[in-house]
Amino acid sequence: MKRKELMIMHGLLILGWFIIGSAAGRITQQEKAESVTPIPALSPPEGNMTFINGVTWCVARPGASQEDLQNALDWACGPGGADCSQLQPGGRCYQPNTLLTHASYAFNIFYQQNGNSDIACNFGGAGALVKRDPSFGSCKFLASETSAAASSAMLGRAWTAMVAASLIVLWLMV
Repeated sequence: MKRKELMIMHGLLILGWFIIGSAAGRITQQEKAESVTPIPALSPPEGNMTFINGVTWCVARPGASQEDLQNALDWACGPGGADCSQLQPGGRCYQPNTLLTHASYAFNIFYQQNGNSDIACNFGGAGALVKRDPSFGSCKFLASETSAAASSAMLGRAWTAMVAASLIVLWLMV
């Protein structure tokens, strides 16, 4: 009877492998559902540029009007769901207290949380993709690699646990 229970456990572990394997695509892919209403983008039409030419960040376009930047900042930190707590007085990214730096931080948070897609950096033309890290002082901007690395690390730990569990069951069976 014990051998039969071990065989069932081993079968369940193998099933777990397949479940994790099929979920791998969903974990590492960072896609957003397409919008019903197309939004014109000022960036290249190729889509996600993040992994074509390396790491990217989204910042506020220096030529954007103050009104456009403020509206986009308000949206990013409000309905857009970006965590703008570091832009509050005393936060790591509060100084320098300028609209351009605050909008850049908020735009980048939104961009990173939304799959690094070019449309996630549009902000009505107020956002721009850059390849140079805009971090300054103690204010560190998330990089496009950060999201991918976290997903890969999580997937790697899951696979390691499944392999270890399977090997233990096989060892118990002999």
